[in-house]
Amino acid sequence: MTGLGLTVRWLHLAAGLSLVGIFAVLLLAGRSDRPTARAWEARILALTRWLAVLLLLSGLAGLAHQAVVITGQPAAARDPALWLRILATTQYGAVWLLRHGLLLLLAALILLRERERSTADWAAFRIEGWLLGAAGLGAMAWAGHAAAVEPGGLAATLVDALHLVASGTWLGALLPLAFLLRAAGDERGADSRPFAVLAVRRFSALALVAMLLIVASGIWNAWTQVADVPALVGTRYGWLVLLKVSLLGPILALAAINRKRLLPALSGDGPTVGRPAMKRLARFVALECALGALILAVVSALSVTPPGRHESPWWPFAYRISYEATAGLPGVKTRLLIGSQLALLGVLTGIAGWLAGRRRVLVLPLGGLLTIVGLLVGVPPLTVDAYPTTYRRSSVPYQAISVASGLDLYRAHCAVCHGVGGTGGGPGAAGLPRPPADLTAPHTADHTAGDLFWWLTHGIPRAGMPPFGDRLSEEERWDLINFVRALSSGEQARGLSHLIEPDRPWLAAPDFAFAVGPTPGRTLKEFRGRRHVLLVLFTLPRSRPRLSQLAEAYNTIQEFGAEILAVPMDGGGDIIRRLGDAPRILFPVVTEGSPEIARTYALFRRTLTPDGLLPDPPVPPHMELLIDRQGYIRARWIPAGPARGWGDPPALYAELRQLNEEAPTAPPPDEHVH
Repeated sequence: MTGLGLTVRWLHLAAGLSLVGIFAVLLLAGRSDRPTARAWEARILALTRWLAVLLLLSGLAGLAHQAVVITGQPAAARDPALWLRILATTQYGAVWLLRHGLLLLLAALILLRERERSTADWAAFRIEGWLLGAAGLGAMAWAGHAAAVEPGGLAATLVDALHLVASGTWLGALLPLAFLLRAAGDERGADSRPFAVLAVRRFSALALVAMLLIVASGIWNAWTQVADVPALVGTRYGWLVLLKVSLLGPILALAAINRKRLLPALSGDGPTVGRPAMKRLARFVALECALGALILAVVSALSVTPPGRHESPWWPFAYRISYEATAGLPGVKTRLLIGSQLALLGVLTGIAGWLAGRRRVLVLPLGGLLTIVGLLVGVPPLTVDAYPTTYRRSSVPYQAISVASGLDLYRAHCAVCHGVGGTGGGPGAAGLPRPPADLTAPHTADHTAGDLFWWLTHGIPRAGMPPFGDRLSEEERWDLINFVRALSSGEQARGLSHLIEPDRPWLAAPDFAFAVGPTPGRTLKEFRGRRHVLLVLFTLPRSRPRLSQLAEAYNTIQEFGAEILAVPMDGGGDIIRRLGDAPRILFPVVTEGSPEIARTYALFRRTLTPDGLLPDPPVPPHMELLIDRQGYIRARWIPAGPARGWGDPPALYAELRQLNEEAPTAPPPDEHVH
């Protein structure tokens, strides 16, 4: 059914584009009383009737195929009741009804066409046909990938609709234009040569505008659906986009030849210049049309392929370019500066050479040489090793339950070499070819999650690290990666204090699920965009006085747009009973999910104190973290430390006031590590 579905999509799209292009070229060509031109117009108008019927039938076939896709049952293609449910309950159905209402009007306009008694009748039929065809074609965007873009779905669909209409105006006009050129290029069609020359010149101007719109909107669409280079070169959707672009290249080359060489020759001497040029142009236009038909086949495949931004890329190269991973190496910034300046000078030289007229033969190669030298100087220092999974996206969110699971896996499989604290000093490190990596060091963040996944799966033979692909499931490997990311982030957070760094959110707070008593479960992520969160990790009885103090300040804290979440570090099964009623705690105290939350956020306990600098610092009995509305940890207070911190509530109010005065400077953290 997949092949049949693609064929139906191709036929439907080709018919829609063709009708838009035919009405556009009929309008551009204008009226003529020449017999050859009138015969060509009658032939094209007869073709519109067949295309209108094909458009409606392929639309019905597409609806039947959609029923098969939804149910997975071939018999659904013959179930009208299911068709009605799809039309009544899905966005696809709503768009289908709207489009086919427009297409029925278009078919009625074509099939019931009346005699054209005046120029106004002639123009009205063609303008109405183009408008209905363009509206029906553009509405397809609301049933495609563009409609699912978030945020910015409306802009994406409007751009996609513009892309479709511009494509129809250009591509759909090529075949009728080739018919006209072929007829006018024959000796028997000499009467229509002036008409054909005028039509081609008008179409050439329109095609230039249409192609600029196609390229611009195509780049927008590709960026929206692909988003980055890894998805472009490492996903099926990206490969189809590249195939589409590769087919567009020859079309642009043919269009350039037609515009610069053949179009001026059309007005030349008929037998020796004009007619041969017209015949050659007809062949080139037909070839453009054939390449366009192949592009439509690629577009049909794209419409049923998940966009690259939603897929995990398979990186095909052994290297990647990363400034973040190489910026700290000696000489990299210097070579990058020199190389970029040489490349910029080369580009400017090339532009000057293009404008230099006769001297461009000398200047253009110099500009190209400088650009190449600049790239050779500046790019190699930025390259780092890459693997097929380098840009693979984690299938497990960066959440406390995953980090806590990763901690258990780390202690069972990794601590023997990397050490309990992750610094690389485990007892099994002595006999290895190379010292194990310090997982708390900043370089950990320079590697992608996909790099770590590859090493966990296949090992690092030259370092003596064994593969774990046969011992750990894929989900367990991602849990380990989430833990390593949290461990490294905890190391980088040593300098956190009770004072926030203004306008510098960088430490993502791992999401977590929790419940408070019998109330429905919630997540930390639900507070984003709404309230700050003061996360209080506590133990009893030591933390009871502080909890009482927070209870007294709770109303004021809420007035500052913050919520308190209290998490017992020693389990929450009977925590409400253990807290007692004197004084009563009114802010949320987590009763379910606390073990995972406490173990995960304990990773952010590392400080610059002597105890905090130990490879595996002791877990403090009480710790508070201030998380802003975006989802970033902005400040931390450990009462056992030297700073007075938030021991006085006004100090906490001051930090909340500072957060409220900030404008968001960073997007919310991604729920998956990269």
